Amino acid sequence: MGRPNYKIGDMIVLKSGLARTAEAEKRCRIAGVLPNDHGHVQYRVQFDAENFERRITEADIDTGKSLSRAAPEVVAKAGGAEPWLKLSSIRIGK
Repeated sequence: MGRPNYKIGDMIVLKSGLARTAEAEKRCRIAGVLPNDHGHVQYRVQFDAENFERRITEADIDTGKSLSRAAPEVVAKAGGAEPWLKLSSIRIGK
């Protein structure tokens, strides 16, 4: 655990009972890879019919139906210590 298995843009299928009931509605696209939370990989995902993103963990993904995997160079890049929110890039008007 601790390393992302999916990359941004991959289509995944969530396990039954999480948020949806119909098979077509359980498919979503990975919008981002989040920092690990106590060894659990987290992702931002978005369903086609929604205009907001959800946070899920690797355990929420049905690996048997989600075939696409991240390339090794993407995994190495995503596993870095750099945060996804950079406070130095925020500008405040005076």
